[in-house]
Formats: sequence, structure tokens, C-alpha cells
Amino acid sequence: MEQLAPIAIFLFVLFMLLGSGVWVGLALMGVAYVGMDLFTTRPAGDAMITKVWTTSSSWTLTALPLFIWMGEILYRTRLSEDMFRGLSPWMAKLPGGLVHTNIVGCTVFAAVSGSSAATLTTVGKMSIPELRKRDYPEKMVIGTLAGAATLGLMIPPSLTLIVYGVTINESITKLFMAGVFPGLVLAGMFMAYVAITSKLSKDFDPKPEPPMTFGERLANSRFLIPVICLILVVIGSMYLGFATATEAAAFGVIGAFLLAALQGSLNWDTFTESLMGAVRTSAMIALILAGAAFLSLSMGFTGLPRGLADLIASFELTRFELLMALLVFYIVLGCFLDGISSVVLTMAVVEPMIREAGIDIIWFGIFIVVVVEMAQITPPIGFNLFVLQGMTNHEMNFIARAAIPMFLIMVLMVFVLIWFPELATWLPENIRQRNG
Repeated sequence: MEQLAPIAIFLFVLFMLLGSGVWVGLALMGVAYVGMDLFTTRPAGDAMITKVWTTSSSWTLTALPLFIWMGEILYRTRLSEDMFRGLSPWMAKLPGGLVHTNIVGCTVFAAVSGSSAATLTTVGKMSIPELRKRDYPEKMVIGTLAGAATLGLMIPPSLTLIVYGVTINESITKLFMAGVFPGLVLAGMFMAYVAITSKLSKDFDPKPEPPMTFGERLANSRFLIPVICLILVVIGSMYLGFATATEAAAFGVIGAFLLAALQGSLNWDTFTESLMGAVRTSAMIALILAGAAFLSLSMGFTGLPRGLADLIASFELTRFELLMALLVFYIVLGCFLDGISSVVLTMAVVEPMIREAGIDIIWFGIFIVVVVEMAQITPPIGFNLFVLQGMTNHEMNFIARAAIPMFLIMVLMVFVLIWFPELATWLPENIRQRNG
């Protein structure tokens, strides 16, 4: 019961600041400052300066702006057009037809972007007009795009996994590798949904694609070569142990510049816009991380995380019951906060719990990313829903309903991860053995 007063004050100050429109990072710092001032004897200002500087100067964090810059550069190329031209001949014959280009296109771009919003915008600006021209059901087009774009949070390089790794001081490369198989399985589940729904739905009657020979399909596949090469450089260099996550990010930026130059879309405007876009996004995430680090320090001094962990341990929940409680908690939290904010805000309390329960920290990173992905498509703050609303001019209710099947598939993916934890743990352990 003695923990209730700090919890009440922390929550009151946090929601008061967030409700007033203060930036998330500054709100976290404000909560931490109040906690330090009220419940500890250490000078709050000195602690804040030291912690913010230590967090901001982390070498691991340098991968974040580089991967963001890579995605910003690629966003300004003709990558989405090339992907559609390369993928559509192969997808047209599958049950569900060209709707699969949404899912496969998002999966491919996620492997060179790391951002859900960049993935959604890049793939959507090309696929939506093309699928509409062919009379594909609007709900299926919108829903699959909303769901598949969240793969940018899981398939490496993932900005959310970088933030999670920095927050708990875990290897970014291992986390990246842990996201590969779950990301591909989730993409496969989305594609299976499209195939089954297209067979059962009476409204699914798109215009047929003109027949193409195998040679013509192969010829169109040449448009995929540049992005596949970039994926191999970024992910392959980490998997083979040639590069750390930060070094792979640097390779990715160079590769993105080369790709933009080859496509003729590299000019001074592209360079400055991509750089400033990366600076704005990186600064926003860095401020959130700095605020979360100070909040973690403040809560550590109050003993609140350990107290809550002990309290939950006293309930004697099984590992499955704890994961179900966290699943519900993060789904509710994701309705009001973006994914990165949800991760950094809660890790100070959640990390002791999962370590106490013996849950693998790498596996939990993938678990939390799947749950955070759901937050991208749950109203009222589902970011992907807002992006799609701007791209399609549909009502929010229509977009949210279209995304419900994708949300349910992600819930199913959580249980798949629980039943088959090796999906997330096999590849990092294999890398450890190869490079150890």
C-alpha cells in the first residue's frame, strides 16, 4: 500500500502534462523531476543533467538516426513504383491477386526502412491508385496496407527494437535477428487471410490482369534487384558478423544514396529534405528516450519498480498469465500513446517483472513489438490510421473497421510466439554460436 502514493502522483502529473499538449519527452522529464523532488533527497537538476547526457551520448543510439535517414532517402526515390512493377506479375496469380503487393511490398520496404509510417506512405502512394483502378475491394486494400505497414516495427532495421535495446541495454543486432522470422510469419498470416477472404467474399471481383509469360515476369523482376541488394548489405552484414547495427546503418545510408543516384532522384533538394526529416524524427525519439531514462532513474530511487514487481510476484501469476496481463495493458496503453513512447515509459517497471519471471529478454522484445504494432492501428491514436485517412480521405471509422482483421491476426501472432518461442530466439542464438 505504501507504493500507492508515488504511483498516484506519477500518474496524475503524467496525464496532466500529456493532456496539456506537452511533448512526450518533456512530460516524462516533468514526472521524473517531481518524483525526485518529492521522494528523494538527491538534487533533481543534477541527476537530470547527468542522466540525459549519458543517455544521449550512447554509441548504440547512433544507429537510430542513420536508419531513419536511410528510410527518408528511399522514401524520396521511385522505389514504390519499381516494387509494384517487380512484384505484381508474381502476385497476380495468387488467390487475392494484387492485394498481396501491399503485404509483400511492405515486407520488402520494412527491411530497408525501420519505420511503420515510412513503409505505409511509400507503398501506399503507389499501390492504392493501382488497386483502385483494378476494382479491388476498398476495405481489403485499406486494411491490408494498415496492417502490413506495421511490419516496419519488427523486420530489421526496426526503430522500435533499437529503442527497446537502448532502454534495456541489450544487443541491437540480436534483437534485429530475432525479428526476422516472426516478421516473415506475420506477413505470411496476412497473406493467408487475403487468400482465404478472396475465396469466400462475394464482393471480390477485380479486373483480370493481362497474361504474361515466365520470361516477361523475370524481366519485370529486375526492378527488385536494387532494393534486394540493399537488404542483403544491411541485414547480411549483421548476420554474418561483418558489421554492428551502427555500421550496417552507415552501409544502408550509402546504399540508399547510390540507389537514389541510379534512379536519377538524387539532387540537393532530396538530400536536404531527407536530412532534415531524419533530424526531426531522431530529435523527437532522442528526447523521449532522454525523458524515459530520467524517469527510470527517478522511479529507481523511489523503489517503485521493484515494489511493483514484488507486488505482482505476490499474486503468483504464471508466465502465461503475466504475458496476458501485459498484452491487455499494452493494447490499452497503445490506444493513447505511440509505440516508442509506450516502450520507454513502461520498461522501468516491466523489465524487473519479466526478468523475475525468467522470460527471455530478447524474446520479450519481439513480443512487445507485436503488441506495439497493434497500437498503430487502434483508435483513437492509431498513427497508421491517420496516415491512411490523409491518403484516402475516408472516414476514420471506415479505416478502423477495415483494420480490425489485421489487429486480430496480430493478437493470434502473440499466441504463436508464446507457443513457438524459437521463432524469435533461434536466429540470435545461432549468430552467437557462429560469431562467439
